[in-house]
Amino acid sequence: MNDSPLNSNPLFTQWSWKPPSHWLRITSIDTHTGGEPLRIVTSGLPEIKGRTVLEKRRYFMEHLDHLRNGILREPRGHADMYGAILTPPSTEDADLDVFFINTEGYSPMCGHAILAITKVALETGIIRKSGPQPELVINVPPGKNYARALIEKGEVHHASFRNVPSFVFLRDQHVEVPGIGRVAFDVAFGGAFYAIVEAKPLKVVLTVEHYNTLIDYGRRIKRAVRERFPIEHPSEPDMSSLFGVIFTGPAHSAGHHSRNVTIFEDGEVDRSATGTGVSARAALLCAQGKLPLYESITIESILGSTMTVEVLERVTFGPYEAVIPQVGGSAHIMGQSELYFDPKDPFNAGFIFR
Repeated sequence: MNDSPLNSNPLFTQWSWKPPSHWLRITSIDTHTGGEPLRIVTSGLPEIKGRTVLEKRRYFMEHLDHLRNGILREPRGHADMYGAILTPPSTEDADLDVFFINTEGYSPMCGHAILAITKVALETGIIRKSGPQPELVINVPPGKNYARALIEKGEVHHASFRNVPSFVFLRDQHVEVPGIGRVAFDVAFGGAFYAIVEAKPLKVVLTVEHYNTLIDYGRRIKRAVRERFPIEHPSEPDMSSLFGVIFTGPAHSAGHHSRNVTIFEDGEVDRSATGTGVSARAALLCAQGKLPLYESITIESILGSTMTVEVLERVTFGPYEAVIPQVGGSAHIMGQSELYFDPKDPFNAGFIFR
Protein backbone atom coordinates (compact mmCIF):
# COMPACT_ATOMS: atom_id res chain seq x y z
CA MET A 1 0.00 0.00 0.00
CA ASN A 2 1.22 3.49 -0.83
CA ASP A 3 2.16 5.31 2.40
CA SER A 4 1.66 8.70 0.74
CA PRO A 5 -1.61 10.38 1.79
CA LEU A 6 -2.35 11.27 -1.82
CA ASN A 7 -1.46 9.56 -5.08
CA SER A 8 0.34 12.03 -7.32
CA ASN A 9 -1.10 12.96 -10.70
CA PRO A 10 1.59 13.07 -13.40
CA LEU A 11 -0.09 16.11 -14.95
CA PHE A 12 0.70 18.19 -11.86
CA THR A 13 4.18 17.03 -10.87
CA GLN A 14 5.75 20.17 -12.42
CA TRP A 15 2.89 22.45 -11.52
CA SER A 16 3.94 25.61 -9.66
CA TRP A 17 1.03 28.04 -10.11
CA LYS A 18 0.39 30.55 -7.36
CA PRO A 19 -2.44 33.09 -7.17
CA PRO A 20 -1.49 36.68 -8.03
CA SER A 21 -0.28 38.63 -5.01
CA HIS A 22 -3.01 41.29 -5.34
CA TRP A 23 -5.82 38.74 -4.86
CA LEU A 24 -7.35 38.53 -1.40
CA ARG A 25 -6.73 35.06 0.07
CA ILE A 26 -8.74 33.71 2.99
CA THR A 27 -7.95 30.32 4.48
CA SER A 28 -10.26 28.12 6.51
CA ILE A 29 -10.66 24.71 8.06
CA ASP A 30 -13.98 23.05 7.25
CA THR A 31 -15.84 20.78 9.67
CA HIS A 32 -19.27 19.36 10.30
CA THR A 33 -21.17 18.42 13.45
CA GLY A 34 -23.86 15.85 12.80
CA GLY A 35 -23.88 16.89 9.15
CA GLU A 36 -24.15 20.64 9.76
CA PRO A 37 -21.18 22.47 8.18
CA LEU A 38 -18.87 24.97 9.80
CA ARG A 39 -16.19 26.99 8.02
CA ILE A 40 -13.68 28.34 10.56
CA VAL A 41 -11.69 31.22 9.10
CA THR A 42 -7.99 30.83 9.93
CA SER A 43 -6.31 33.72 8.07
CA GLY A 44 -6.74 36.52 5.57
CA LEU A 45 -9.20 38.78 7.41
CA PRO A 46 -8.39 42.41 8.19
CA GLU A 47 -8.13 43.47 11.83
CA ILE A 48 -11.42 43.06 13.70
CA LYS A 49 -11.65 45.87 16.24
CA GLY A 50 -13.52 45.72 19.53
CA ARG A 51 -13.04 45.36 23.28
CA THR A 52 -15.67 42.62 23.64
CA VAL A 53 -16.97 39.83 21.44
CA LEU A 54 -20.16 41.84 20.81
CA GLU A 55 -18.14 44.88 19.75
CA LYS A 56 -16.09 42.71 17.39
CA ARG A 57 -19.30 41.26 15.96
CA ARG A 58 -20.72 44.76 15.38
CA TYR A 59 -17.46 45.90 13.77
CA PHE A 60 -17.55 42.93 11.39
CA MET A 61 -21.19 43.70 10.54
CA GLU A 62 -20.43 47.34 9.76
CA HIS A 63 -17.08 47.01 7.97
CA LEU A 64 -16.52 43.44 6.76
CA ASP A 65 -19.96 42.08 5.95
CA HIS A 66 -19.03 41.71 2.27
CA LEU A 67 -16.50 39.08 3.34
CA ARG A 68 -19.17 37.12 5.20
CA ASN A 69 -21.13 36.96 1.96
CA GLY A 70 -18.13 36.01 -0.14
CA ILE A 71 -16.89 33.33 2.25
CA LEU A 72 -20.22 31.57 2.79
CA ARG A 73 -22.46 32.19 -0.21
CA GLU A 74 -22.14 30.75 -3.68
CA PRO A 75 -19.91 30.29 -5.61
CA ARG A 76 -17.50 29.62 -2.69
CA GLY A 77 -20.15 28.20 -0.38
CA HIS A 78 -23.86 27.46 -0.57
CA ALA A 79 -27.19 28.70 0.79
CA ASP A 80 -26.93 26.75 4.06
CA MET A 81 -23.23 27.30 4.72
CA TYR A 82 -22.19 28.35 8.20
CA GLY A 83 -19.09 29.99 9.63
CA ALA A 84 -17.23 31.10 12.74
CA ILE A 85 -14.82 33.95 13.37
CA LEU A 86 -12.25 33.26 16.09
CA THR A 87 -10.23 36.06 17.72
CA PRO A 88 -8.00 36.36 20.80
CA PRO A 89 -9.92 36.54 24.08
CA SER A 90 -11.23 39.88 25.31
CA THR A 91 -11.28 38.71 28.95
CA GLU A 92 -8.50 37.20 31.05
CA ASP A 93 -10.55 34.16 32.03
CA ALA A 94 -11.24 33.02 28.44
CA ASP A 95 -9.27 31.17 25.79
CA LEU A 96 -10.84 32.85 22.76
CA ASP A 97 -13.69 35.02 21.47
CA VAL A 98 -16.06 33.58 18.87
CA PHE A 99 -18.97 34.94 16.87
CA PHE A 100 -21.00 33.15 14.25
CA ILE A 101 -21.88 33.97 10.64
CA ASN A 102 -24.36 32.49 8.19
CA THR A 103 -25.52 33.29 4.67
CA GLU A 104 -28.26 35.62 5.95
CA GLY A 105 -26.40 37.35 8.75
CA TYR A 106 -25.11 36.72 12.26
CA SER A 107 -26.27 33.99 14.61
CA PRO A 108 -26.54 34.97 18.29
CA MET A 109 -24.99 31.66 19.36
CA CYS A 110 -24.27 28.26 17.82
CA GLY A 111 -23.89 24.95 19.63
CA HIS A 112 -22.80 22.82 16.70
CA ALA A 113 -20.06 25.38 16.06
CA ILE A 114 -18.83 25.24 19.66
CA LEU A 115 -18.50 21.45 19.41
CA ALA A 116 -16.55 21.76 16.14
CA ILE A 117 -14.38 24.63 17.40
CA THR A 118 -13.50 22.59 20.49
CA LYS A 119 -12.30 19.74 18.27
CA VAL A 120 -10.34 21.99 15.92
CA ALA A 121 -8.82 24.22 18.62
CA LEU A 122 -7.53 21.32 20.70
CA GLU A 123 -6.78 18.73 18.03
CA THR A 124 -4.87 21.05 15.69
CA GLY A 125 -3.05 22.99 18.43
CA ILE A 126 -4.68 26.42 18.09
CA ILE A 127 -5.15 26.22 21.86
CA ARG A 128 -2.78 23.97 23.81
CA LYS A 129 -4.16 22.23 26.90
CA SER A 130 -2.95 19.17 28.76
CA GLY A 131 -4.88 16.20 30.11
CA PRO A 132 -7.46 13.81 28.66
CA GLN A 133 -10.43 16.15 29.30
CA PRO A 134 -9.27 19.75 28.79
CA GLU A 135 -11.69 22.66 29.08
CA LEU A 136 -12.00 25.74 26.89
CA VAL A 137 -13.61 28.98 28.06
CA ILE A 138 -15.16 30.72 25.06
CA ASN A 139 -16.63 34.21 24.98
CA VAL A 140 -19.73 34.18 22.73
CA PRO A 141 -22.28 36.95 22.05
CA PRO A 142 -24.75 35.86 24.78
CA GLY A 143 -22.09 35.20 27.45
CA LYS A 144 -19.64 32.40 28.12
CA ASN A 145 -19.45 28.75 27.09
CA TYR A 146 -17.38 26.19 28.95
CA ALA A 147 -16.43 23.44 26.54
CA ARG A 148 -14.82 20.13 27.45
CA ALA A 149 -13.22 17.55 25.16
CA LEU A 150 -12.64 13.85 25.52
CA ILE A 151 -9.22 13.21 23.98
CA GLU A 152 -7.76 9.81 23.14
CA LYS A 153 -4.38 9.50 21.35
CA GLY A 154 -4.49 13.16 20.35
CA GLU A 155 -7.97 12.98 18.83
CA VAL A 156 -11.07 14.71 20.18
CA HIS A 157 -13.65 11.91 20.14
CA HIS A 158 -16.44 13.82 21.84
CA ALA A 159 -17.06 17.33 23.10
CA SER A 160 -19.59 19.01 25.32
CA PHE A 161 -20.26 22.53 26.49
CA ARG A 162 -21.93 24.17 29.42
CA ASN A 163 -24.21 26.69 27.76
CA VAL A 164 -25.45 30.14 28.73
CA PRO A 165 -28.60 30.42 30.91
CA SER A 166 -31.56 29.10 28.92
CA PHE A 167 -35.16 29.98 29.69
CA VAL A 168 -38.75 29.91 28.51
CA PHE A 169 -39.91 33.25 27.14
CA LEU A 170 -43.50 32.38 26.12
CA ARG A 171 -45.66 29.40 27.14
CA ASP A 172 -48.70 27.85 25.49
CA GLN A 173 -49.29 30.48 22.83
CA HIS A 174 -51.21 30.31 19.54
CA VAL A 175 -50.90 32.24 16.30
CA GLU A 176 -52.82 32.25 13.03
CA VAL A 177 -50.45 31.43 10.20
CA PRO A 178 -51.53 32.12 6.60
CA GLY A 179 -51.86 28.90 4.63
CA ILE A 180 -51.46 26.74 7.74
CA GLY A 181 -54.05 27.84 10.29
CA ARG A 182 -53.87 28.06 14.07
CA VAL A 183 -50.47 26.96 15.38
CA ALA A 184 -49.62 26.24 19.02
CA PHE A 185 -46.09 27.18 20.09
CA ASP A 186 -43.73 28.08 22.92
CA VAL A 187 -40.71 30.37 22.70
CA ALA A 188 -37.52 29.48 24.56
CA PHE A 189 -33.96 30.81 24.58
CA GLY A 190 -30.91 28.55 24.44
CA GLY A 191 -28.40 31.12 23.16
CA ALA A 192 -30.95 32.17 20.52
CA PHE A 193 -34.74 32.43 20.60
CA TYR A 194 -36.80 29.68 18.98
CA ALA A 195 -40.50 29.07 18.49
CA ILE A 196 -40.98 25.40 19.41
CA VAL A 197 -43.80 23.67 17.54
CA GLU A 198 -45.07 20.10 17.65
CA ALA A 199 -44.98 18.65 14.13
CA LYS A 200 -47.81 16.10 14.30
CA PRO A 201 -50.78 18.53 14.56
CA LEU A 202 -49.48 20.27 11.44
CA LYS A 203 -49.14 16.95 9.57
CA VAL A 204 -45.49 17.60 8.77
CA VAL A 205 -42.93 14.79 8.93
CA LEU A 206 -39.41 15.26 10.26
CA THR A 207 -37.53 13.52 7.47
CA VAL A 208 -35.35 14.56 4.55
CA GLU A 209 -38.18 13.79 2.09
CA HIS A 210 -40.26 16.59 3.65
CA TYR A 211 -37.40 19.09 3.63
CA ASN A 212 -39.18 21.66 1.44
CA THR A 213 -42.41 21.56 3.45
CA LEU A 214 -40.46 22.08 6.66
CA ILE A 215 -38.75 25.13 5.15
CA ASP A 216 -42.06 26.55 3.94
CA TYR A 217 -43.84 26.03 7.27
CA GLY A 218 -40.84 27.27 9.25
CA ARG A 219 -40.70 30.52 7.30
CA ARG A 220 -44.43 31.13 7.65
CA ILE A 221 -44.56 30.38 11.36
CA LYS A 222 -41.49 32.48 12.12
CA ARG A 223 -42.96 35.44 10.22
CA ALA A 224 -46.32 35.14 11.99
CA VAL A 225 -44.79 34.88 15.47
CA ARG A 226 -42.43 37.81 14.87
CA GLU A 227 -45.30 40.00 13.69
CA ARG A 228 -47.48 39.26 16.73
CA PHE A 229 -45.04 38.68 19.62
CA PRO A 230 -42.14 41.05 20.45
CA ILE A 231 -39.04 39.12 21.51
CA GLU A 232 -36.79 40.76 24.11
CA HIS A 233 -33.62 39.48 25.72
CA PRO A 234 -33.36 40.66 29.34
CA SER A 235 -29.87 42.17 29.03
CA GLU A 236 -28.60 42.19 25.41
CA PRO A 237 -30.65 44.03 22.75
CA ASP A 238 -28.51 42.36 20.04
CA MET A 239 -30.05 39.01 21.06
CA SER A 240 -33.65 40.28 20.90
CA SER A 241 -35.05 38.53 17.85
CA LEU A 242 -36.65 35.24 16.92
CA PHE A 243 -33.91 33.22 15.25
CA GLY A 244 -35.81 30.16 14.13
CA VAL A 245 -38.54 27.54 14.47
CA ILE A 246 -37.99 24.07 15.95
CA PHE A 247 -40.37 21.30 14.87
CA THR A 248 -40.49 18.43 17.39
CA GLY A 249 -41.69 14.85 17.14
CA PRO A 250 -41.01 11.26 18.21
CA ALA A 251 -37.55 9.76 17.87
CA HIS A 252 -36.95 7.29 15.05
CA SER A 253 -34.42 5.19 16.99
CA ALA A 254 -34.99 3.29 20.21
CA GLY A 255 -33.46 4.87 23.28
CA HIS A 256 -33.61 8.41 21.93
CA HIS A 257 -35.86 11.01 23.50
CA SER A 258 -37.20 12.79 20.39
CA ARG A 259 -36.38 14.29 17.03
CA ASN A 260 -36.33 17.96 16.07
CA VAL A 261 -35.71 19.96 12.91
CA THR A 262 -34.64 23.58 13.16
CA ILE A 263 -35.44 26.10 10.42
CA PHE A 264 -33.46 29.27 11.08
CA GLU A 265 -32.86 32.66 9.46
CA ASP A 266 -34.70 32.71 6.10
CA GLY A 267 -35.23 29.00 5.50
CA GLU A 268 -31.88 27.48 6.46
CA VAL A 269 -32.19 23.90 7.71
CA ASP A 270 -29.90 22.72 10.49
CA ARG A 271 -28.62 19.28 9.58
CA SER A 272 -27.63 18.68 13.21
CA ALA A 273 -29.90 18.48 16.24
CA THR A 274 -28.97 22.16 16.97
CA GLY A 275 -26.99 22.88 20.13
CA THR A 276 -28.83 26.09 20.98
CA GLY A 277 -32.08 24.40 19.97
CA VAL A 278 -31.71 21.43 22.31
CA SER A 279 -30.75 23.91 25.05
CA ALA A 280 -34.00 25.82 24.44
CA ARG A 281 -35.91 22.54 24.45
CA ALA A 282 -34.25 21.49 27.72
CA ALA A 283 -35.41 24.75 29.30
CA LEU A 284 -38.98 24.13 28.10
CA LEU A 285 -39.01 20.44 29.10
CA CYS A 286 -37.68 21.34 32.53
CA ALA A 287 -40.35 24.04 32.97
CA GLN A 288 -42.99 21.47 31.96
CA GLY A 289 -41.71 19.01 34.57
CA LYS A 290 -40.62 16.56 31.86
CA LEU A 291 -36.83 16.75 32.33
CA PRO A 292 -35.31 16.38 35.82
CA LEU A 293 -31.90 17.74 36.76
CA TYR A 294 -28.92 15.61 35.61
CA GLU A 295 -30.99 13.39 33.29
CA SER A 296 -29.29 13.21 29.91
CA ILE A 297 -31.51 12.82 26.84
CA THR A 298 -30.56 12.19 23.22
CA ILE A 299 -32.23 14.22 20.48
CA GLU A 300 -32.10 13.35 16.77
CA SER A 301 -31.70 15.65 13.77
CA ILE A 302 -33.36 15.43 10.36
CA LEU A 303 -30.42 13.18 9.33
CA GLY A 304 -30.67 10.99 12.41
CA SER A 305 -27.43 12.40 13.87
CA THR A 306 -27.70 13.19 17.57
CA MET A 307 -26.81 15.53 20.41
CA THR A 308 -27.25 14.95 24.11
CA VAL A 309 -28.51 17.53 26.57
CA GLU A 310 -28.95 17.60 30.32
CA VAL A 311 -29.82 20.31 32.83
CA LEU A 312 -26.97 20.90 35.27
CA GLU A 313 -28.63 23.49 37.48
CA ARG A 314 -31.50 25.93 37.87
CA VAL A 315 -30.64 29.63 38.01
CA THR A 316 -32.29 33.02 37.83
CA PHE A 317 -31.57 35.08 34.71
CA GLY A 318 -33.08 38.56 34.84
CA PRO A 319 -36.80 38.04 35.50
CA TYR A 320 -36.72 34.42 34.29
CA GLU A 321 -36.31 31.06 35.94
CA ALA A 322 -33.58 29.56 33.81
CA VAL A 323 -31.43 26.44 33.52
CA ILE A 324 -27.83 25.72 32.62
CA PRO A 325 -27.82 23.02 29.91
CA GLN A 326 -24.88 20.86 28.96
CA VAL A 327 -24.85 19.80 25.31
CA GLY A 328 -22.71 17.01 23.86
CA GLY A 329 -21.88 15.73 20.39
CA SER A 330 -19.16 14.86 17.89
CA ALA A 331 -17.62 16.87 15.09
CA HIS A 332 -15.41 15.93 12.15
CA ILE A 333 -12.74 17.83 10.24
CA MET A 334 -13.34 17.68 6.47
CA GLY A 335 -10.51 19.72 5.02
CA GLN A 336 -8.70 22.97 4.62
CA SER A 337 -9.37 25.52 1.92
CA GLU A 338 -7.88 28.69 0.50
CA LEU A 339 -10.45 31.01 -1.02
CA TYR A 340 -9.37 33.51 -3.66
CA PHE A 341 -10.98 36.86 -4.38
CA ASP A 342 -9.90 38.12 -7.79
CA PRO A 343 -10.76 41.87 -7.93
CA LYS A 344 -12.15 41.28 -11.43
CA ASP A 345 -14.52 38.54 -10.27
CA PRO A 346 -18.11 39.91 -10.48
CA PHE A 347 -19.32 37.45 -7.81
CA ASN A 348 -16.94 38.27 -4.95
CA ALA A 349 -19.94 39.33 -2.86
CA GLY A 350 -21.63 35.95 -3.40
CA PHE A 351 -25.23 35.07 -4.14
CA ILE A 352 -27.90 32.65 -2.93
CA PHE A 353 -30.41 30.44 -4.75
CA ARG A 354 -33.24 28.98 -2.68
